[in-house]
Parts: sequence; structure tokens; C-alpha cells
Amino acid sequence: MNGVHDMGGLQGFGPLAAESETQTLHDDHLFDHDWERDVLTMTLAMGATGTWNLDESRSVRESLPPAQYLSIGYYRVWLQSLERLLLNHQLITAAEQASGKSMTKAAPVKRVLLAKDVSTVLRKGAPVNRAVDSLPAFALGEQVRVRNLHSSTHTRLPAYIRNHTGIVHKIHGAHIYPDAHALGQGEQPQWLYNIRFSATELWGEQETRRGDVHVDCWEPYLCTQS
Repeated sequence: MNGVHDMGGLQGFGPLAAESETQTLHDDHLFDHDWERDVLTMTLAMGATGTWNLDESRSVRESLPPAQYLSIGYYRVWLQSLERLLLNHQLITAAEQASGKSMTKAAPVKRVLLAKDVSTVLRKGAPVNRAVDSLPAFALGEQVRVRNLHSSTHTRLPAYIRNHTGIVHKIHGAHIYPDAHALGQGEQPQWLYNIRFSATELWGEQETRRGDVHVDCWEPYLCTQS
């Protein structure tokens, strides 16, 4: 969707304050407040139940009102999105959300992530590559154009590359298609490509810095350059 979350290529948000690799290895630099640790914990624990998938959770975060999304901070976005997911899947009621107290018997979930298993589960991850019968439509080194798509629902196609031309740099294989997965339409795996764009192609002729931008694009986002 064309939401405020899609900030790639936008201006006016100020410089990024990058932390060193050494800093990011320490827990103190991952959270500004103790409650943020709890939000991350709850989000991971509920995601592990299998009640919803990663793409659905991203879609809910993106659907927050723009002013709210920009003003409440990273982990409050996660928290309010988690509350929406719990409501959508009837794991809590609106009255429970308002009171902060459980009023009904807990609904059953598919899986429970135990504390002793957290490290193993996080290290293992959840692979999203899939086997498909079709062959990739585009070859390495081929010039392709990104389709000018304006989805009203979740997509991993950033706005700043729409209708631009790039080169197929790498073929990752077939992966879960997030645009369908977020809507509960199944995995519908599609071929995934790494596309290389020149800086001038994306930012215009006035761009004097040399370099390329690489973006992973699912096959439905692409077409041949005519």
C-alpha cells in the first residue's frame, strides 16, 4: 500500500545516527526503555504461535494512521499492531484491551514458545524459500522494468523503484509471495530476484554520486524492458 511506512527515497527526515557494530552488540543499545524489551518478547512469542504470519503482522503495522505511525516510536508501533492482531484473531476482547485485564478464558493456540527454546528457535529461523515447478522468467544480466503497481494492501515493492529499469543481479530462487500471504491467500511462492539500479536511474540526472542500489523484487513486480 502507499503508506507512510514506505520512506525509501524520501527527503526531510534528517540524518541517520548510525551506531557502530560494537555498540549494536550490547543490549543497552537495542532499547531506549525497559518496556520495549517486553514488546519484542510478546511479539516474538505470539508470532511463534502460528496464529498469523510475518506478512500479516507487517501489513497491520503499515495500516496504522500516518500521524500515529510517525509520532509514537518504533516499539509503540509494534505494540499497537500486536493489540490489533490479538483483537482481529479474537484472542482478546475490546474490554480486555481497555482494562488491561483478562476477563475470559484464554483461547487455544497452535504452538507455545517456551523460554528454554527461544535461542534455538531464533537461530533456526523460518525459511521462506519454496520449490516451484516453473522456471524463472528473467535471466541473470537481463534488463527489466519494475511495474508501476499501486497496491491498496501489503506489498514489498518500494515506491521509489516503480517504473524504473534495472539489471537482474542475482536469482534467489522461489520464495513466499508476501502480497498474497499477508491477505491469508496462501504462500503462492514466486521467483525472487535481486535487481541492480544505477543511482542516476533512481535519483535523476543531478545525482553525481556513483554507485548502485540493489533491491529484492518478486517476479510479479517485474516485466521485460520494451
